[in-house]
Amino acid sequence: MNDYVIVTDSSCDLPADLADELGLVVLPLSVTVDGKTFKNYLDGREIDFKEFYAKLRGGANAVTAAVNMETFRELFETELKKGKDIIYLGFSSGLSGTYQAGKLAADELREEYPERKIFTLDTLCASMGQGLCVWHVAKFAQQGKSFEEVCVFAQKIAPRCIHWFTVNDLFFLKRGGRVSAATAMLGTVLNIKPVLHVDDEGHLINMAKARGRKASLNAVFEKLRDTGDDIHNQTIFISHGDCIEDAKYVEGLFRNYGVKDVIISYVGPVIGAHSGPGTLAVFCLGDVR
Repeated sequence: MNDYVIVTDSSCDLPADLADELGLVVLPLSVTVDGKTFKNYLDGREIDFKEFYAKLRGGANAVTAAVNMETFRELFETELKKGKDIIYLGFSSGLSGTYQAGKLAADELREEYPERKIFTLDTLCASMGQGLCVWHVAKFAQQGKSFEEVCVFAQKIAPRCIHWFTVNDLFFLKRGGRVSAATAMLGTVLNIKPVLHVDDEGHLINMAKARGRKASLNAVFEKLRDTGDDIHNQTIFISHGDCIEDAKYVEGLFRNYGVKDVIISYVGPVIGAHSGPGTLAVFCLGDVR
């Protein structure tokens, strides 16, 4: 058994059973829906994911906030007191202040527990892109690798996690300042769907446009196919904002292309509050993002 634990936050959007299988410690982030706050556990115990998206479609207001340092401190200290070292792989600082809170807590605790090791990494990833990074790191750790070996591996794998996604409702991106009101209005009228990417600094970048939903789904498949590295030998991750049929359609494209495997999960409420119902994202490894 390893003398360290891998910690991440629930914006990784991994299926709960997979996170358990990997032995991850997952800090639940929170979402507030119409004034009521829920913790975003991966198993949806406080707010069911399908129910969350139904609320959004019904006009509910959902907002998120970064986790405070004290929450991280409490979780980290629990593991340190068990004699465990910590590897924390965090949500992109380009999208949230969550990673910074975790880093500050780690900096404090290193002084209080000089005999323990704490490594923090800003993955610059989000949703199942973060999940993909964590999955690869945890799989590597399960080979009996040392703390130091896993930290080096994590630093190498995170910049290789490629994200491509599209959304069905531009007004969620408008609300978050990702697109202008004029772009959202025009795109809605003309049925234009953006094709977006997460760049090397962990920011959302609008890369292309597609006319209609089916075209946008084909576009994210094509973008990942063309930017991934040896994609036939990879497990592709797909996350969706309560649009499982679209996810299954894209899964079929990848399986017909001959990839090794596909894992599908929800875009959880923390990410979904900003991307909205109908979000469809795909992830794999590449030489660069």
